Amino acid sequence: MKQLHLGNTTVDKVVEIDNFWVDPTWLYPNIEPSAVLKHQEALGPTLIHPETKKLNLSFHSYLVRTGTANILVDTCNGNHKDRPRAKWQHMFKSQEYLRNLARLGLGPEDIDMVLCTHLHTDHVGWNTVLSDGRWMPTFPRAKYIFAREEFEHFLRQHQSGPEFPVGQGSFLDSVLPVVEAGQALLVDSNHRVDGDLAKGVWLEDAKGHTPGHVTVHVKDNGQHGVMTGDIFHHPIIFLEPGLINTGDWNPTQARETRQRLCERFADTSSVLLTMHFPAPTAGRIHSCSHGFKFKYLS
Repeated sequence: MKQLHLGNTTVDKVVEIDNFWVDPTWLYPNIEPSAVLKHQEALGPTLIHPETKKLNLSFHSYLVRTGTANILVDTCNGNHKDRPRAKWQHMFKSQEYLRNLARLGLGPEDIDMVLCTHLHTDHVGWNTVLSDGRWMPTFPRAKYIFAREEFEHFLRQHQSGPEFPVGQGSFLDSVLPVVEAGQALLVDSNHRVDGDLAKGVWLEDAKGHTPGHVTVHVKDNGQHGVMTGDIFHHPIIFLEPGLINTGDWNPTQARETRQRLCERFADTSSVLLTMHFPAPTAGRIHSCSHGFKFKYLS
């Protein structure tokens, strides 16, 4: 993704995994093979593999530089995390994420805030790093901002003593250590993070995928971008709006949230920034005969 300029605020993508090909039913259990074939030509080979018919995903964060703060939105999978029920990220080891942050001129100590759209394992992984056998916040100066409703939901699950660790272990190794270090800030789902009404960063309630899921909005000089977390996983969702994602906590509410965002931002200048669309990633929503379509920025 090219650097996005929203007024004087910039947004860059910080990539952990560029291309991750998955079976369509892994992502959307109710998808029909005919749907993949039907949309293969429209979506193209970078989104649907021409031979395997797999769907392509990306794992990345967004770095927002407002002039007053360096803000990281979501933190992907992370290194050395014990995920035996998620083999593709189990004990993942790669320095690409921090290298890509460094290529943008910043190190972990330069991040002022970390915003998590929700607390699933692939959105909190780089919240912490393993240091001398302990999980420590990766970004030593940052305030980590979690929606209170989201955090409390997963905390109740954790305290109930479940058979399997909450979030495949991510709550224990990537969220609670941040709280214990005194770097977490629990906020309402509609919370202004930085700036004011004319220029700033704020959260908005967007539950459905999880109980406290939020979107992150950036506005400067009349230009607006919205980071949608896991409301949209792959562009095929615009062509097949009835698809249900594997991780949806409340599929009906998740679909209603997607519909509401499409109606709100279709045919506007607002830029959609999802957490899993591969390059070129950023784009806009447009109305069409079947409802809505997504078009990448050129």
